[in-house]
Amino acid sequence: MVDVNLVLRSTRVITPEGTRPAAIAVSGGTIAAVLPYDAEVPAGAVLEDVGDDVVLPGLVDSHVHVNDPGRTEWEGFWTATRAAAAGGITTIVDMPLNSLPPTTTVDNLRTKQDVARAKAHVDVGFWGGALPDNVKDLRPLHDAGVYGFKCFLSPSGVEEFPELDQEQLARSLAEIAGFDGLMIVHAEDPHHLAAAPQKSSSQYADFLASRPRDAENTAIQNLIDQAR
Repeated sequence: MVDVNLVLRSTRVITPEGTRPAAIAVSGGTIAAVLPYDAEVPAGAVLEDVGDDVVLPGLVDSHVHVNDPGRTEWEGFWTATRAAAAGGITTIVDMPLNSLPPTTTVDNLRTKQDVARAKAHVDVGFWGGALPDNVKDLRPLHDAGVYGFKCFLSPSGVEEFPELDQEQLARSLAEIAGFDGLMIVHAEDPHHLAAAPQKSSSQYADFLASRPRDAENTAIQNLIDQAR
């Protein structure tokens, strides 16, 4: 076995075969082996016995709004990634809106990466944004490393990230299909939302009434029709 500098032992280790007692041998920050619970600790290795605490592979949260830079007071990389680490999440993928600038061009992506690099406690990836006027930026963003793209079919809640109409959506989807990319869609039909009762209180039922089921059903049906 390679030189092991750490052994992490628990009575509850999550493995592909299920939960069992085990000892995890680590070499230079990489798992070298998953050993029996009572395996001999290699000479020079530090043993961390966490008792009955669960040890599991790091989780990935693929939908995180960090809002940094620009709206860091909502949530920044320093606090978001510390909270992620505390909950067993070792990778987050940041949504493209709410920050200033939004992740809609390569330059904006670099700005986000520079800010995250100085603050992150876990690995960070990025979604790109699809806007009415940035079709030309989608392939460069993909080539620069975004994992996929997010768009809205109804107002996003921030003016710098406008929604796509059906024609704009079709153009963006065609461009993304050209490089086998991924698009995730906030699918609510704006006409149904406009016709729904507007929120007049903070009650949950009032909020539900403002987001009728038909808004989502219609938007999804439109997407299916476009794909045919």
